[in-house]
Amino acid sequence: MSDTNRPLTNSTAGVQLQGLLGIVLLSVVTTLPCCAFLLINGTMLFTLRSKPVFTETSRYVLLSNLLLADTVQLAHNQSMFLLSACGLKMLYPLCATLSALYSLPHGVSFLTLMLMCIERYVAVCHPLRHAAVITLRNTSVAVCVLWGFGSVNCLIQLVLMLNMHFADVQSMQMSDYCGRSSVFLNESADLYDKASTYFLFASAAAAVSFCYIGISVAARSASSDRGSAKKAGRTLLLHLLQLGLSMSSLIHGTLLIAVTPHLERVLAINIQVFLYICLIILPKCLSSLVYGLRDQTIRPVLMLHLCCRHRRFSVISVIQTNPKM
Repeated sequence: MSDTNRPLTNSTAGVQLQGLLGIVLLSVVTTLPCCAFLLINGTMLFTLRSKPVFTETSRYVLLSNLLLADTVQLAHNQSMFLLSACGLKMLYPLCATLSALYSLPHGVSFLTLMLMCIERYVAVCHPLRHAAVITLRNTSVAVCVLWGFGSVNCLIQLVLMLNMHFADVQSMQMSDYCGRSSVFLNESADLYDKASTYFLFASAAAAVSFCYIGISVAARSASSDRGSAKKAGRTLLLHLLQLGLSMSSLIHGTLLIAVTPHLERVLAINIQVFLYICLIILPKCLSSLVYGLRDQTIRPVLMLHLCCRHRRFSVISVIQTNPKM
């Protein structure tokens, strides 16, 4: 009897070992770039708080707010990915709360990009009014309004997701992993989520397009600073690219549903990881790379902080390798 069960036991142990190795591999492949981007974003945030020129300039305050929202989204996405990779399933109210909280920084990102475009438009097209309109106080109030609006939107989503008869649900434990496709049990919550997201995207895209057209017209005017206008125009194009990448998280699930069912399991998992890194993780680091490398004021300070942090890590690793030092 024991000899008959031994091959089955060995086979089961082998499958479990392969599953464990797959989980570890997925976690490492996605966590390493995520940690690298979190390090870059954190260094960028520290840079923007290190000097008065950054804390007292409106466009840098808006950039800091955008980076904060992107960093929160990045950490949230990776945490949820690791929970799903480990096979952990949540209670529905907890999953609904986490999903609703994710909409807060997601909406703030759209609105902050809109304000950054408007700030560049005023700076180029109405330079004499820029100092009076785009003040630090007005910018701080606008940032508070953004987070307040996002909080209201988050609360509405949570109420709609929890507005269901739990008595009709067999168990509060979710049968699937926590995600956007599994948390919207209520049709009204799904409809509101799509409507609010598309409205924010359409509003931000319209603002970017309007500002870009206005700056392009100003760039052709002989009375304007053409160099500054062209630079601002390129910045707005990058903002438009950022909007598109921010929307990429919404098509991530659709692509997976359309592509992976027709592929082998290993290839499907590889494509899932690739799309997750390209559509979810990478866009959240774009702001740091764009502004950190293009802005002549930020670049030297950012590179200094990155180099100092790299040297610090090198010294720590040497000390750990040679404890006698």
